[in-house]
Amino acid sequence: MVASLIRITGDWDLAEDCVQDAVERALVNWPRDGMPRTPAAWLTTVARNRALDVLRRRQTERAKLQERAVLDELARHDLPRPGSGYGLGADDRLRLIFTCCHPALPLDGQVALTLKTVAGLSTAEIAQAFLVSEPTMSQRLLRTRRKIAHAGIPYRVPPDELLAERTSGVLAVLYLIFNQGYGRPDDHLAVEALRLARLLVELMPDDDEVRGLLALVAFQMSRRSTRFDTDGELVPIEDQDRGRWDAALVDEGRTHLSRTAHSGRPPGPYRLQAHIAACHAAAPAAEATPWDTIVILYDALLAAQPSPVIALNRAIAIGFRDGYEAGLSELAALDPQALAGYYLLPAARADFLRRLGRGDEARRAYLAALELVPSGRPEQRFLRRRIAELS
Repeated sequence: MVASLIRITGDWDLAEDCVQDAVERALVNWPRDGMPRTPAAWLTTVARNRALDVLRRRQTERAKLQERAVLDELARHDLPRPGSGYGLGADDRLRLIFTCCHPALPLDGQVALTLKTVAGLSTAEIAQAFLVSEPTMSQRLLRTRRKIAHAGIPYRVPPDELLAERTSGVLAVLYLIFNQGYGRPDDHLAVEALRLARLLVELMPDDDEVRGLLALVAFQMSRRSTRFDTDGELVPIEDQDRGRWDAALVDEGRTHLSRTAHSGRPPGPYRLQAHIAACHAAAPAAEATPWDTIVILYDALLAAQPSPVIALNRAIAIGFRDGYEAGLSELAALDPQALAGYYLLPAARADFLRRLGRGDEARRAYLAALELVPSGRPEQRFLRRRIAELS
């Protein structure tokens, strides 16, 4: 409903306010008068009428000129038919996602606006997830909306020649949302990212990378119940109870990957990462992990999307394929400046040293990693546990 009113009125704040007003009225009227036969139509009618009232009260000449066009559009707007859901078409939802993730907006604004408008999270929930105050997040959302208005960012899906470039930005925002939540015992943001990835596949079923992202998120979310123990402590993948991995999510990931296999198009970064996640999901035990295949996939991923983090993950995979000494050599060959401040580089080195029985060196590397972990992350407790084991 918000997306429909944004399309009709061109006013982001007005659309949200009118839908909120309609919901407030429903909370008062429905318990007293009973549920309407078509709740979606009731809410849409009230929100639309509220928008009409607000527009009619605006007195400036500019508002009046815009009002005429908006009133005509509202008058032509069909209400949802009984049983037709919320009356929000795929086009509106897709426009909303692409508007939130427009490349002219700052990345933090894209993420916040997507969570607010598409995922429906409250400002307080978004602020809590990103460890900022609610007023700070409110200002961030306000600045982002003003940017949309002042820069004239269109509320539409980009033309074909820009679609691939813009879709990659949308996928990056969704994956960032997922990663923001996946590393925490409270993985509410990761759950929202999974829901949004499913929505995007529904809206863009022929895009292989969209399906690749959903497959990747589904495979990783299949392990959510085993990533932390009852005390909230992080559990490495090799120590997780694979019998508790969510088989339905694993099957969902495989289904979407298999559909991309028939397209004939070369795999992009998200499909390749999904294939790596599928290798872990298929291994009945940690020692059965097909590291040969994973290293080949990382080679392809590094060629498709050069990144120091991907290079680091490839070095770790080589260590498990060729031996821990080989892994240390690969880590040593990485550019330390490109990974400066990234705790997983010394943490990976520490893990290989620990496995080789070089306790003193491992402990020093774990301490170096601990200094780089962001405050409040569960990885801090995990690293302290490793350090205690080596002391």
